Amino acid sequence: MNQTQADKQQGVSQSLGSARWKQSKAVQWVLLCLFVLLFYFSLAPHLVPETYDIQEGAVSEKDIKAPFQIKDEKATRQAEEDAAERIDTIYSIVPLRNEALVEQILVRIEQLNMDDQVSTQNKIDIYRNEIPGRYSAYIDSFVKANKGKGTYNDALLEEMSVIAKDQQYTIPEEAFYKMPNLTAEELAEMRDVARDIVRKLTSEQLREAETARTQVAELVNASSLANRTSREIVQELARFSIMPNKFLDKQATDDAKALAKQNTPPVIIKEGDLIVKRGQTITPDLYQLLVDSSLLQDKKNYWPQLGLLIMSIMFTVLLFAYLHNSGSINGIKPKYNNSQLLMLWLVFLINMITIQIVALTQTDSAAYVGFLAPAAMGTMLITLLLDIHLAIVSSILFAIMGSILLNTSQHQIFDFEYGFFIIAVSFAAIFSIHRASQRSTILKAGIMVSLFGSLSVIAMMLLNEQLERMPFIYSVSFAFASGLVTAVLVIGLMPFFEITFGILSALKLVELSNPNHPLLRKLLTETPGTYHHSVMVGNLSEAAAEAIGADGLLCRVGSFYHDIGKTKRPNYFIENQTNIENPHDTIDPKLSKSIIVAHARDGVDLLKGHNIPKPIRDIAEQHHGTTSLKYFYHKAYKQAEEQGTPPTFTEDDFRYPGPKAQSKEAAVVGIADCVEAAVRSLRNPTVEQIEAMIHKIIKSRLDDNQYNECDLTLKELDKIAQSLKESVIGIFHSRIEYPDDVKSKERLA
Repeated sequence: MNQTQADKQQGVSQSLGSARWKQSKAVQWVLLCLFVLLFYFSLAPHLVPETYDIQEGAVSEKDIKAPFQIKDEKATRQAEEDAAERIDTIYSIVPLRNEALVEQILVRIEQLNMDDQVSTQNKIDIYRNEIPGRYSAYIDSFVKANKGKGTYNDALLEEMSVIAKDQQYTIPEEAFYKMPNLTAEELAEMRDVARDIVRKLTSEQLREAETARTQVAELVNASSLANRTSREIVQELARFSIMPNKFLDKQATDDAKALAKQNTPPVIIKEGDLIVKRGQTITPDLYQLLVDSSLLQDKKNYWPQLGLLIMSIMFTVLLFAYLHNSGSINGIKPKYNNSQLLMLWLVFLINMITIQIVALTQTDSAAYVGFLAPAAMGTMLITLLLDIHLAIVSSILFAIMGSILLNTSQHQIFDFEYGFFIIAVSFAAIFSIHRASQRSTILKAGIMVSLFGSLSVIAMMLLNEQLERMPFIYSVSFAFASGLVTAVLVIGLMPFFEITFGILSALKLVELSNPNHPLLRKLLTETPGTYHHSVMVGNLSEAAAEAIGADGLLCRVGSFYHDIGKTKRPNYFIENQTNIENPHDTIDPKLSKSIIVAHARDGVDLLKGHNIPKPIRDIAEQHHGTTSLKYFYHKAYKQAEEQGTPPTFTEDDFRYPGPKAQSKEAAVVGIADCVEAAVRSLRNPTVEQIEAMIHKIIKSRLDDNQYNECDLTLKELDKIAQSLKESVIGIFHSRIEYPDDVKSKERLA
């Protein structure tokens, strides 16, 4: 007995240890680093240039050719500076509408002159103090109104403000003494003349305001003003209001110079051009060119390594971001554990190795060999072993990395043709195999990969007008062969991943559904009633799961095994009680409850003993959730009443231990299990009774919070109810009374 307990404790410890490493954050970080290293070292030979051990002044022992197109930085900089020097200084026109300033001043004079409460001396003082300040205020208001609007840059507005204020005209003192004597009629006539003169003189480009101010007297004398004082005041105010309007635009000049530099074509050393001949002395200029090109070991430029590291980290982050956000409960519970992440890493590793092997056989004249790469192999494996959506994300990464690994040109990082080819074959593989139920489906998917790969190559060669006969035939042939190689590799690798990681693929599910499986034979021979019930539940749950986009095959196979725990005490379950009395009639309700709820736990133990994958064990454990055994609760409560003792238990004591359904599949099997049992209990069910019963069961579980830990929606529950109704009617068709039959029986009665 002690040894048995020790064995159980050891088994529990091993199980907990396995669970811990699968969910360990530390292990997850290690796997993340492994992905970064995989991406980095897979791509490094293709993205990090070769370097040479050579010193300035030494004689080169070998020819050094440009491994890729190199920009001669020194020559390019000189060409850019020459282009910038040829750019003339740019001046911009800023029309200040100075006529508005002179009009504002004359309007102010008119308003003040009409005020009899202000003495002449006070008016003179006001003019002397206020009018000169209007010049700067007008400029400041213009700057404020236009700043940040985009019409003029801030530097230009600042330059305008400084220059215009420096050229402000000083009105003579005697002019202020003449202003209070001007009448409203004189001021009205002066306003029109002053505005026209200022507008005319500032319509031309002015760098210096004094140039235009010298013409004011002539224009005033030629005007319609007859009054001498009016002419003098207009002349002074016009000179005061005139400002320069052409200013040095430093930013525009700098932008033009920058644009000239930008448009200067770089001095390029083409790929394959000889940089250094064998026996040539390394001059300072040559040495600097080698340094700038990162071709020297002692002056090695680590930017490419840093760039590749960043790229590798980005690939890893994007992949893990998808994995993190594909949780089964709103991202809270991770969908993928560390075991699955390790398997994903192995798939990436194998796929990169196979692509790299093909890349090693490529040459410049036989680049089409790259189409032989079985790039869709990784996509197929991920679709079969993990998830179709993860396969789509991975196929994008495979396409990016494949376009680097298979690229034979050194002047570009990616080769679009191989990227497009890998995307085409990967998506063809995904949609051909994601519902695979037999091993032969892999071969069919390989043929689809061959067809789509060949079509993608044909399309690209026609677009590029590469119609030479032999390269065309070779390219299409290699692309077609790629699909067949992919299928062979996937068929060979699938058992390895299934056995090593205990993966429940669709192919594995089909194998587990075989009636000759030891557990199913045990279920059939020892509990035929439960076996029949399980088959019925499988039919119902598969249709319901497919109606909401869940895994119907998993539901069917999970249903076959969900009640396997009943084989431990078969006679205590009503479907197996043929020609015998119900044992529960003679035992305590609490004991009955213990026996009934134990079948879920017993089932999990049996399934573990036969190495049945975890998703099926989860269905067996979770299909009842934490629902209540109300019959035994009420029976125990009634017994307590009859004995006249208060009950020492609550309804929660008569519940299954759970856990609640963690997945849609477990929830669907639980509903189908309950529905099948309920329908079987009806003698002559009608369609209305079946529909009402299904809705009652779902509502009861919904009210009992049984779906709080899985992501079923109300809309999906409605679809499940409709599917179950249709399936029940199809299965129990002969027993169901339809409305016309019911009415006929009523008439007969």
